[in-house]
Amino acid sequence: MDFQFTEEQEMIRSMVREFVEKEVKPFAAQIDREGQIPPRLLEQARELGLFGLPFPEEYGGAGAGETGYCIMQEELCHGCNSLAGLIGAHTSICSTSIYLSGSEEQKKKYLPSLTQGEKIGAYALTEAGAGSDAAAIKTVAERQGNEWLLNGTKHWITNGDIAGIFVVFAITGKPDRPGMNVSAFIVERGTPGITVGKPDEKLGLHGMHSPEVHFENVRIPHENLLGGEGKGFLTAMRALDLGRLGLGACCLGSAKEMLNISIAYAQQRITFGKPIAEHQAIQFMLSEMATTIYAMEGMVYRTAWMCDTGKKFSRESAIVKYFCSESLSKIIDMALQIHGGMGYMRELPIERFYRDSRVYRIFEGTSEIQRIVIARDLVKKGMY
Repeated sequence: MDFQFTEEQEMIRSMVREFVEKEVKPFAAQIDREGQIPPRLLEQARELGLFGLPFPEEYGGAGAGETGYCIMQEELCHGCNSLAGLIGAHTSICSTSIYLSGSEEQKKKYLPSLTQGEKIGAYALTEAGAGSDAAAIKTVAERQGNEWLLNGTKHWITNGDIAGIFVVFAITGKPDRPGMNVSAFIVERGTPGITVGKPDEKLGLHGMHSPEVHFENVRIPHENLLGGEGKGFLTAMRALDLGRLGLGACCLGSAKEMLNISIAYAQQRITFGKPIAEHQAIQFMLSEMATTIYAMEGMVYRTAWMCDTGKKFSRESAIVKYFCSESLSKIIDMALQIHGGMGYMRELPIERFYRDSRVYRIFEGTSEIQRIVIARDLVKKGMY
């Protein structure tokens, strides 16, 4: 394993970092306050190829793989977690579902418009009574000749308000065992019977919207069945493996940003006649943050390498998601503590990161679910 990033990967980092510093950070507070990402930022992201970075060039992507994607998400989260979340839901769970489970015809038909950002993607799995227990979904698709009739309501669907393409999961028959009656479908926005609920009101990630999406007698062509009947749960879990890894990269970028601003503040804030960076209590917090970030970075990019080299990484993605999301909460809390009262004020970005990051321990599988996934795999296979 080579721990050195390639020249192409370093170029991706430089490109996204420049975009974040010049175009994203100056407007991050406004995005949080107004609850909307400016269309010009999305257009700039399209021009940079950020909506299709990991996918092969034959489908309109940049061919940067999962490592390149993680670099992008890490850098975006130095500036705005809402923007990273919008692109992440589009890329790592919606587009990825089509890329991993779609037929060649489906990939050629749908991926280019997604990877080039012409259409935004949404991943519609979660329901009011089916979050951690994904197999408990109630949305139903009934076969009628060469079509499927889709009925149900999905909750907390990121990009649901702007998506042009949905990957929707529904019950399609009686189960032989839990989850084996779930199928996935590609559903286009203009199909009659799709309505989007009111905007959500969340603690954080205000620029990324996750409304309810209602499907009432939505007719789907049979050729839009994704991955085969009864294979939806497999499609969902394969996409979530990548989504969890990408989320770990988001946590890594946010954590690095918190450390950077904490070091800068500690060097200029004077108490008792010297910078607080010279006080051992502050030094210990900075050391703890840096040590944790080092571990986060190693596991994110080792797991990305496993993905890019064709190795199995389901357990590792759960470890990444669990450790990085839990660690980020602690790091942001230390950053706020270092800043004291100023850290609690809206004029600094810490409180925004504090609010934005809390959901990372919930979506794409809660911390508790990750621990279950990890433990079950350990009991079944052992560690090494």
